[in-house]
Amino acid sequence: MIEFKDVSKTYPNGTKGLQHINLQIEQGEFVAIIGLSGAGKSTLIRTINRMIDITGGQLLVDGTDVMTLKGKDLRKFRRKIGMIFQSFNLISRTSVINNVLSSNVPDMPWYKVLFGYYSKEQKIKALESLDKVNILEKAYNRCDELSGGQQQRVALARTLNQSPSIILADEPVASLDPIMADVVMSDFLRINQDMNITILLNIHHVDLALKYATRVIGIRAGQIVYDGPTADVTQDILDQVYNGKPIPKSTDKEEPVM
Repeated sequence: MIEFKDVSKTYPNGTKGLQHINLQIEQGEFVAIIGLSGAGKSTLIRTINRMIDITGGQLLVDGTDVMTLKGKDLRKFRRKIGMIFQSFNLISRTSVINNVLSSNVPDMPWYKVLFGYYSKEQKIKALESLDKVNILEKAYNRCDELSGGQQQRVALARTLNQSPSIILADEPVASLDPIMADVVMSDFLRINQDMNITILLNIHHVDLALKYATRVIGIRAGQIVYDGPTADVTQDILDQVYNGKPIPKSTDKEEPVM
């Protein structure tokens, strides 16, 4: 369970990234966060794994106050929270399977990391992770030979390989064409349903959020303006979230993501 209790984030320049956020997210939920660029979507999810520190309130993950964690405890905590980025963050000149295996590095002795020594069990698990996102046949291709959608699926496999209970995704399909965006979102949905992994995903495209997520959180200027089932989202709610501005869809020309 993820609990935000009156959480705020004020940046050093005075910008209020989050203002008095109160949320409770149960294990196994698929939650999409929507809102204008700069509304606080990325800030919200990045506080969960301490990529961004909150400045007020309390944030609990499975009963642990994340702001109390330091050093080894913080690293161990982050191992259970996968993170997917828009830019994939892969090592492009090495193989797909080596990228997936790299998720084992924090738990390995330095000499095994230095020589790239992975056990048979680690390799089997990496292949199984690739199979879960339907890209097993690319295991021994170099990552720079893959399309953007395929690379994002490799990034998802790498995250699955660390056996997370939560996956945070920061605009994971923003750089993909509509067809591949749909494919990657289908992967997230299947993983959520089959593995009971909590998915918390901020997304630029409202149509994809409504198609795949079961719960939607709308954020504007660092404040929650809607939190409820996807089926209850109306045009009036979207107008409130987007302050009357055009609502972005996956078929629109992409704007810069902030």
